Amino acid sequence: MIRIISDVHGAVEALRRAAPGDSPLLILGDLLNFIDYRNNEGIVSDVAGKDFVDRVVQLRSVGDFRSAGELWREHTRGREEEVRALYAKAIATAYEAICAPLDGVEAYVTYGNVDDPPVMRRYLPDSVTFIESGVIELDGQRIGIVGGGVPTIKSPGEIPDDTMADRLDSIGPVDVLCTHVAPAIAPLAGDVVGGRAKGSPAVLEYIREHQPSHHYFGDIHQPQAVSWTIGATRCRNVGYFRATGRVFIHDAG
Repeated sequence: MIRIISDVHGAVEALRRAAPGDSPLLILGDLLNFIDYRNNEGIVSDVAGKDFVDRVVQLRSVGDFRSAGELWREHTRGREEEVRALYAKAIATAYEAICAPLDGVEAYVTYGNVDDPPVMRRYLPDSVTFIESGVIELDGQRIGIVGGGVPTIKSPGEIPDDTMADRLDSIGPVDVLCTHVAPAIAPLAGDVVGGRAKGSPAVLEYIREHQPSHHYFGDIHQPQAVSWTIGATRCRNVGYFRATGRVFIHDAG
């Protein structure tokens, strides 16, 4: 049995309850909580204020990402270094808190689009294995894990699709594929609240070519569909852990 979660987004107490167990825990990225679109809470609100976040989210919710980006630039213009330092401190504090419940837990962690991988790695306990891309064997199955998010807002955890393709190519065929991002299938990749589709063509191509038995991912908090079949592969969104606090169980048997 393998336990899988994604999109923790700062849910420290829920992770504290869920992390201990008799089987390995896979975490498919997005440990930080920048903006919770349900209530606009998060690191951005802590640093920039809730009124600012309310305005950004309102623009993003109607698909006006250009205006949202300009609002962000106006907010930081002339004090870029100050704002950068404030976020760096908030990010480090958040990682320290969210990684603490993993101490002593056999866990394998990759990163998502809102993560800062170098900072994350500084706070992960010794019991946790960080995987950018690679293959582990659990319960007699080859589990391929590939981190990184789809490029949208130039955050540290985003990677180009050709980089995603290279990483997927490097792991070769596996029994189970785990990524942060969804395959480029509209019902899986479209967030009905966040507004922007974030599927990966490279992940879809890999699934079609290699047909792992399962593909697990997160990233999309309010998808149109949580599961889909691509050939012989069963795709499943295991998130949104911050909202549900639930752990998905993959039974190799």
